[in-house]
Amino acid sequence: MAIWQGRSLKKSSGGKIRKARKKRKYELGRGYIPVRVSKRERRKLIRVRGGNLKVRLVEATYANVFDPKTRKVKKAKILGVEENPANPHFARRNIITKGATINTELGKAKVTNRPGQDGVVNAILV
Repeated sequence: MAIWQGRSLKKSSGGKIRKARKKRKYELGRGYIPVRVSKRERRKLIRVRGGNLKVRLVEATYANVFDPKTRKVKKAKILGVEENPANPHFARRNIITKGATINTELGKAKVTNRPGQDGVVNAILV
């Protein structure tokens, strides 16, 4: 079954909303693609509404890590996922989401963006 991101068919009172039209293709959602730590970087290009392209990150090797002391961004290799508040099993499976703590060459860093949406991993040193 498709993921639909249109308006709910229920009112806040629990009553039913009568549809004025059918579902549209641009209201379709997409399934979740987990971003894993890997030896090679892998991205996926997806065509979205208006003919635009969205870059999805599938496998990540490097992260753009911001150091608050020196106020500089460095590219660092990701060694693994320390913890992930989104799901405790994600840390074991090395899946990166926003808010995850990752081990890098520079130290532990917290992911500040959504890598599956942005196509890169941005993090800040903890």
